[in-house]
Amino acid sequence: MSVPKLESVVVQTTPFEDQKPGTSGLRKKVKVFMEKNYTENFIQCIFDALGCKLKGATLVVGGDGRYFSKPAINTIIRIASANEVSKLIIGQLGIFSTPAVSALIRQHKVLGGIVLTASHNPGGIRHDFGIKYNIENGGPAPDQISNNIYELTTKITQYKTTPTLETDRMIDILGTSKFNVDGREFTVEIIDSTKNYVALMKEIFDFNKLRALIRGTDKRPAFNILLDSMNGVTGVYVRNIFVEELGASPDNNVRRVVPLDNFGEIHPDPNLTYAKDLVDKLKENASYDFGAAFDGDGDRNMILGKNAFFVTPSDSLAVLANNLDCIPYFKKNGVHGFARSMPTAAAVDRVAAKLGKEMFEVPTGWKYFGNLMDAGRLSLCGEESFGTGSDHIREKDGLWAVLAWLSVIEHKNMGVEDILKEHWKTYGRNYFSRYDYEEVETEGANAMMQHLENLIVSKDFVGKTLASNCKTYKVANADNFSYVDPIDHSVAKNQGIRVLFEDGSRLIYRLSGTGSSGATVRIYIECYEKDDVLTDAQVMLRPLVNISLDIAQLKKFTGREEPTVIT
Repeated sequence: MSVPKLESVVVQTTPFEDQKPGTSGLRKKVKVFMEKNYTENFIQCIFDALGCKLKGATLVVGGDGRYFSKPAINTIIRIASANEVSKLIIGQLGIFSTPAVSALIRQHKVLGGIVLTASHNPGGIRHDFGIKYNIENGGPAPDQISNNIYELTTKITQYKTTPTLETDRMIDILGTSKFNVDGREFTVEIIDSTKNYVALMKEIFDFNKLRALIRGTDKRPAFNILLDSMNGVTGVYVRNIFVEELGASPDNNVRRVVPLDNFGEIHPDPNLTYAKDLVDKLKENASYDFGAAFDGDGDRNMILGKNAFFVTPSDSLAVLANNLDCIPYFKKNGVHGFARSMPTAAAVDRVAAKLGKEMFEVPTGWKYFGNLMDAGRLSLCGEESFGTGSDHIREKDGLWAVLAWLSVIEHKNMGVEDILKEHWKTYGRNYFSRYDYEEVETEGANAMMQHLENLIVSKDFVGKTLASNCKTYKVANADNFSYVDPIDHSVAKNQGIRVLFEDGSRLIYRLSGTGSSGATVRIYIECYEKDDVLTDAQVMLRPLVNISLDIAQLKKFTGREEPTVIT
């Protein structure tokens, strides 16, 4: 069969002013990416940032299937072919979960991957799209690369493409297509989106035990689960792993497993607000022992027990850290250390101390865990934003977290709530909540953060006693968190305002980098109780919530009366 001979062209363009990547790539409204040359500019700048490493390289491409994914993939194929990329590995229909991309990069030892997702943000023509670059270790690009990409976007004058390279329906069919572009061979391989990832999960977990848990045995009744993919990318993986491999019922144990480009007009964010449908189903049907939800691209998870008993991501991380020895992967490879993002409650710190493991506190963003993992100093990590993962890849991994939880449940022969109560009895409880104020006017949000900066450096703030609802908290320290990477010694500054109290309680204030418009103000509230571990979390945290809003003067600066989301 003859190989089509094609020629690339150079297209003149002008820069856009708003292509600075956030915590995980560039996220904007779909209609922004649809503007002439907007997507082309950013893709070309990714390739330009890679420099000479790009020539002859292989890249992985795929995403959560949200609206505009296919046109973006067609653009990537044409621009890659003109920039001397040798091969693209693309998921069928353009589908890859973010964890699956990381796994493929690592397995094939390729240069990196382009992930098309806005993660937990809503999709559809009226909502969000995103592009991020993952490096050769499978993790998100570090700040140095992201900053370089942004600098290039501010001065780009042209991009290269192969306009005659026919891409229509290419990604729909498994197989390999070869082209000759400017005398060079260029290959596009369309692969099964799930095969590699499912094989990896079978290496990590004992599927025989998990199958026996879900289906039941002569000695143990079936453990009734309900998994909600929220019309995101995990649906194809859930069907493969839980239905086909582990024997779950396609009618009773899984829901919303068909990926939709607009996520069925829901917000695919697995928390108590946006996954309320799942919460209600577990409350209505007491036969369910376990529930979980995933976000659009499959890297986040929410864990629920019987009657929708909610597990905070901070507690989830701590429980898994305390029970990793029941998972074959860790029996084989050992446990080398734990880490959490700075806003995440310190429950896992107590497990690390008891087990004698290294413990790291890093800025928000999964890229900060990668160096520690590559250096062999980190096995398990998590963020309070419903992200949990291990060193099997370099991204958070929602399905991995659910399989890990089911492994713990099978091993301990206990339900979710009983596991948590046992854990709190041993370690005490880090009560935790996060208040999100979404799409706040950027000017007001920045003014509030500047007010907090001025407050924490005032001479009488440290040592001050703050009170609400008959509870008092004395300020032990306050700062804007900075981090020095222990591996490459890079420095991340201004990562969030921290107010630390003498009893271990904390208030954290951050502006999120994951939105597509305006600013998201996040306030994190945490208090530690050694013995009083069964009080309702919002009741326990109410005094600190009042204090947090008072010292930030949030209503004054943002005009907001209530948070958009409480988790």
